[in-house]
Amino acid sequence: MAACAARCVFLVPLLAPKFPLPHPRLRRRGGRGGWIDTARCSPEANGGWGGIVEDDLAELLQILPRDLRDSLQNEPRKDQLLEVVLDLGRRPEARFLGDSGGQYLRDSEISQQELEAAQQAVGEFGGDNRAGIEGTLHRISAIRSRKGMVVGLTCRVGRAVTGHVDMVRDLLNYKESILFLGRPGVGKTTVMREIARVLADEFQKRVVIVDTSNEIGGDGDIPHAAIGGARRMQVPEPSMQHRVMIEAVENHMPEVVIVDEIGTEAEAQACRSIAERGVMLIGTAHGERLANIIKNPTLSDLIGGVETVTLGDDEARARRSQKSILERKAPPTFPFLIEMRERHYWVTHRTERSVDMLLHGKKPLVEVRKRDNKFQVVIERWATYDEDGL
Repeated sequence: MAACAARCVFLVPLLAPKFPLPHPRLRRRGGRGGWIDTARCSPEANGGWGGIVEDDLAELLQILPRDLRDSLQNEPRKDQLLEVVLDLGRRPEARFLGDSGGQYLRDSEISQQELEAAQQAVGEFGGDNRAGIEGTLHRISAIRSRKGMVVGLTCRVGRAVTGHVDMVRDLLNYKESILFLGRPGVGKTTVMREIARVLADEFQKRVVIVDTSNEIGGDGDIPHAAIGGARRMQVPEPSMQHRVMIEAVENHMPEVVIVDEIGTEAEAQACRSIAERGVMLIGTAHGERLANIIKNPTLSDLIGGVETVTLGDDEARARRSQKSILERKAPPTFPFLIEMRERHYWVTHRTERSVDMLLHGKKPLVEVRKRDNKFQVVIERWATYDEDGL
């Protein structure tokens, strides 16, 4: 038993259909009208496990200078392309999934004329300095000078990927809210997109996506086919996201609300209001560990909030603790919390239990969800979780 205390692990079969799931051919409206069939299988873009991927990469390359476009078209790893960085006076750089560094695409620097041409091809940027390409899931983010001039562009590849939902399909059956944590680029938005499609099409739920930067449903008035039958509400300004969240519940009677990048106190309060009305929430927030949310005063309400409690002498002695301790204030808005450590390595918490145990200096039982050598989803239970991870 002492050996198990360090790593208490046993396999749990996932109660889900066999992988990979059947997926309809994704179709989108072409730039000149008509419908274009663009779904394709790209194991490289999905870590080698063979999920179905739609990336519309040609649409993104069209906004780049011609020599960069040709270079990337002939790049053997183009299916793993994560983003292209264009900074004024610097060499253009391509970044790929799984690589810590980047790859320069040419020796000469980006000129002001090239940046302006790319900006014109994209169109108008929103208040969050983000823009998209209509009918795709790509995201173009601008860096501006103090005078407001665009001096850099980050051209992020957006992909519709199927198969990720297998990691949490059993949790969706509980009909309880789930919060996903992860660093930028780990695939949170991609997971949101597929969960929206599965809940709407397979679970037959009324799903509304609050799409602040059009990252989940793609740019344009017609949402991307990757979200299936889910409805999408666009947000005029990032600061209005919490208002649109409440409007979605009051006006459109959803059973599920999906929101990406919860980051303000107003949005956290809107999440609690929605959850108290019996609506299932699927959301994301930046952070790698549950401890990041516990210590974040802006977002701690998502996990129930934290307050300082003063114990009596007898209670403090019984607990063998100081008289002033931290306690959870209320039930968590999200009963489940998932730390997305990597694209295929997730740590799942039962939020209420994990928060209480961490605040009391104990190690909660968590579930590690990952893919084995045959790319099947397996669940391992660990009893060694702490603030520094497993």
